[in-house]
Amino acid sequence: MSSHVDPSAPLQGEPTKNTQRKLKKEMRTQLVSFVLMIFITSMAFLSIASDAIPSGFAIPFILLLAAIQVTLQLYFFMHMNEKGTAWVNIMIWSGLFIAVLTVAALMLLIGVVKY
Repeated sequence: MSSHVDPSAPLQGEPTKNTQRKLKKEMRTQLVSFVLMIFITSMAFLSIASDAIPSGFAIPFILLLAAIQVTLQLYFFMHMNEKGTAWVNIMIWSGLFIAVLTVAALMLLIGVVKY
C-alpha cells in the first residue's frame, strides 16, 4: 500500500495557527480586491453616464480602467502572484506585448493612425 495523500481530501483536525493566519489574510485580500473591482467598474460606468469625462478621453479612460482591472483580476483572483507562476506570467505578458505591437503595426499600415 502506498503512502500517497490525496491533496483534495479535507483536512483532518484543526488547522494550525499559521494556516489560520494565512487563510484569514487570503480572505481579506480577496474581499478587498473584490470591493476594488466593484469600485473600478462603478467608476467607469458613472464617469461615462454622468458625462464627467470629455468625449475624446472616454475610450482611453475606459481602456485604462479595463487594463487595471484585468491585471488585478489576474494577480488576485487567478493567483498569478503566488510562487510557481513565473512561466505563466512570462507567457501572458510576452503574448500581450506581441499583440499590442501587432495591432499598432496594423493600424500604421492601414492608415488609422498617421505619423
